Amino acid sequence: MFRSLNMDPEKEDRIIKAATKVFAENGYQRASTNAIVKEAGVSKGILFHYFNSKKELYLTLYEDLSELFAEKIYNQLDSEERDIFEIIRGVSIIKFEMFSMYPDLINFLNSAFQEEAPEVKEGIDQIKGALTDSSFTKLFSNIDATKFREGIDVGKAIQIIYWTFEGFANQQQAKARTISVNELNKEEILAEINSYTELLKKSFYK
Repeated sequence: MFRSLNMDPEKEDRIIKAATKVFAENGYQRASTNAIVKEAGVSKGILFHYFNSKKELYLTLYEDLSELFAEKIYNQLDSEERDIFEIIRGVSIIKFEMFSMYPDLINFLNSAFQEEAPEVKEGIDQIKGALTDSSFTKLFSNIDATKFREGIDVGKAIQIIYWTFEGFANQQQAKARTISVNELNKEEILAEINSYTELLKKSFYK
């Protein structure tokens, strides 16, 4: 995780898990480093030896966990798939599988998505923007353009499709803020994804 730090792996793991849990449950402002070190079973001196501030810990955690989450998605996707709608559906299914496997991680990322604390908001937005650009390139750089109707600007169509499902994902993240990720109805959400898919296919595909 924190590859630039020469931290004992077992201690690092405890700090990551504790910080993820405390930040996810309390948000940035209400989370205390006292609660984090108590949960991790380390001293405050150890925590601040590796992180200069709560802000640095939070943003480092957000960036590293976001990258970890994205990497796990890329590793499970079919690299040969070139249909944009199949890729998006594949990403959605993998995310649902990860909800139960990494509940604290998902809850933390959902919490960060809603975070409004001025101290970290700009940093979150910068990290999110860079990761979004990277994800867009990795996921959609090899799309099969022959599926689109003649006269369609494929680049703009891909952007519209991406924005549609990004907006849908943001809605689900906002919903997950008020309930446990385990309470989200997978079948209902996938059905809604399918309805958007059919509508967009009629608009852009042959």
